[in-house]
Amino acid sequence: MRHSIADIAAALGLVAEGDISLTVAGIAEPASAGPDQLALAMRPDYADALGQGQARAAMLWEGADWRSYGLEAAILSKRPRYAMANLSALMDRGQGYGSGVHPTALIDPAAALGEGVSVGPYTIVAAGVRIGAGSVIGPQCHIGWDVVLGDGAQLHAGVRIGARVRIGARFIAQPGAVIGADGFSFVTPEVSGVERARDSLGSTGTETAQSWSRIHSLGAVAIGDDVELGANSCIDRGSVRDTTVGDGCKFDNLVQIGHNVVIGRDCLICAQVGVAGSTVIGDNVVLGGQTGVSDNLRIGNNVITGGGTKVLSSIPAGRVMLGYPAVRMETHIESYKALRRLPRLLRDLAKTQKSVSKPDESD
Repeated sequence: MRHSIADIAAALGLVAEGDISLTVAGIAEPASAGPDQLALAMRPDYADALGQGQARAAMLWEGADWRSYGLEAAILSKRPRYAMANLSALMDRGQGYGSGVHPTALIDPAAALGEGVSVGPYTIVAAGVRIGAGSVIGPQCHIGWDVVLGDGAQLHAGVRIGARVRIGARFIAQPGAVIGADGFSFVTPEVSGVERARDSLGSTGTETAQSWSRIHSLGAVAIGDDVELGANSCIDRGSVRDTTVGDGCKFDNLVQIGHNVVIGRDCLICAQVGVAGSTVIGDNVVLGGQTGVSDNLRIGNNVITGGGTKVLSSIPAGRVMLGYPAVRMETHIESYKALRRLPRLLRDLAKTQKSVSKPDESD
């Protein structure tokens, strides 16, 4: 489908200049853009590559001299990267799942599907499930007993949702995501070596062989509106109460959220983050890639952790953290700088020791 520059600008609420009747069929990076594609040159250093491509039109920053790049038209934005969110939605061709219920899907008679719901091949929908209007359920998904899924949901291939999970409107789950698996909860008849190690900070550990008994997960998962879950990410059900995720949270791929965790609104959880059980995370928190968060902690609103951070204690609101263990980012950077200087300091120290032990014989 082709779109005119005028129509794109109107849809995005932006200003278009030049030949706005020009049409494009897609978007591309500046160096690889063809004549029927809109080039995304959101910063001056990106725009330098326009000469390597064949784009006739581009999305540029406000005030850009688009004619100097040999373009016939341009869409200008104060924040081009934000404009790209709506532009990508406009240009998205979808996943090709089709419409209606595929004949190979197994829908329990006691399930209720809203208006316009489509269900892909080999998907199973259990008894008591309620799926909101306009939802798209991809192939080979499993939606467990008594699940509630809000309007406008999109489940990509192979998503698994356990029993009694509650999910709000406009939920998106990428392939392989699992919501509502049992939590990792086990206990020993006597105090375990793990408990001893934790209480003693490692001075004692396991002394005798012990068997682990399962604590069943009686809770479920409750997810708010406008939440997105990345591929192969997992959110475990709670032990007694629900694991909860607030409105607007976005999860990257390979994220693990443990049982009983509470996550506030509009949090960004990047790839390979792991959050252990019963931790409470506030609103607008950003956990950088491979952040690990220990159990039973409290992370305040607006906290940011850098990539690879390991959180072993609670964090007050507004802190920016980095390192293992997590400390303020500026503290970690100063420590790292000092560590890099350490070899030189040791060499200088060795020279000083040598001069002291072997003074100049002329003296």
